[in-house]
Amino acid sequence: MEAKENEVTPRVICFHGAIDPYVSPAEVDAFKKEMEDADADWQFVSFSGAVHAFTQKMAGDDPSKGVAYDEKADARSWEYLKVFLEDAFGES
Repeated sequence: MEAKENEVTPRVICFHGAIDPYVSPAEVDAFKKEMEDADADWQFVSFSGAVHAFTQKMAGDDPSKGVAYDEKADARSWEYLKVFLEDAFGES
């Protein structure tokens, strides 16, 4: 059976370091617009104080370099992801 146009709604979750120097506010806005245009079921979560690669322990611990591990943002993003996956794939 073939899927008909607009029969599948994409689900997307995006985690973002609020002070990530590698992703501009314009890029964030463009991403959100793209999700809206796709009629996606999307979430965008921005973590204060976090920079790029905040879930990667190997990124180090110096946010001034633009990439750094952030334990609190990592833990919080993991909890958000578990809820997202339960909603998408869990039993209803």
